Amino acid sequence: MSAAASASAAPGRVGVRALTIELGPPHARFPALDSLELDVAPGEFVCVLGPSGCGKSTLLGALAGHVAATRGEIVVDGERVDRPHPDRGLVFQQHTLFPWKRVIDNVAFGLKMKGVPARERRREAAELLELVGLGAFGAHYPAQLSGGMQQRVEIARVLINRPRILLMDEPFGALDAQTRRMMQTLLLDIWSRIGTTVLFVTHDIEEALFLGDRIVMLSPRPARIVADIRVPLARPRTDDSTTEPAFVDIKRRCLALLRDAS
Repeated sequence: MSAAASASAAPGRVGVRALTIELGPPHARFPALDSLELDVAPGEFVCVLGPSGCGKSTLLGALAGHVAATRGEIVVDGERVDRPHPDRGLVFQQHTLFPWKRVIDNVAFGLKMKGVPARERRREAAELLELVGLGAFGAHYPAQLSGGMQQRVEIARVLINRPRILLMDEPFGALDAQTRRMMQTLLLDIWSRIGTTVLFVTHDIEEALFLGDRIVMLSPRPARIVADIRVPLARPRTDDSTTEPAFVDIKRRCLALLRDAS
């Protein structure tokens, strides 16, 4: 394991307490989340699933510190979340790479902002590019990479800050099926190495089953937790995992919950 990966911060513990979030202008407020209660253990991989527009991304934005609670609170390792922090790294569906910077400088950018010397930050960036399978692409620009490769750079860019919590908002939703499965397998491999806590938003039941230790199912807006399902599949997960009876049974249950919610 690389030094950058082995030096990752201890995984964080998440507590969501009676979280209610209202959005919109003062004259047209609407509830997005309603009295959510959720606990995530350090190092756990939790997938958040629900119908389109139910508030999944709002929950992730609140966990990142970008969306303020109307009532209730989010606590990470005993500290209330009230602003963004590198300890909570956020990966979006569309990458946020700087098009004018080479890949290695995109990955190193977070350390540059912390004042880390150039040689050290480039060394750590190179190690993380190796971790995501892009060690030979440090000198490229983002536009020279495929969509899947850009997302790998984005993940490395977030991981260089050694987050306790990795928040992922449908990061593979824009990829084709083959690339998406490759990225899912890569993510699980990285997670097994660094051990960080992951909250992963998706609308894809099979993706949630393939990745998660648990699936948290949200209702239509205003979102409430309607199910918290443990995924009893052995790791490492493979394509064969998708044919196991437990996988099929939980998929059927999730489909029924989504159907009942619509």
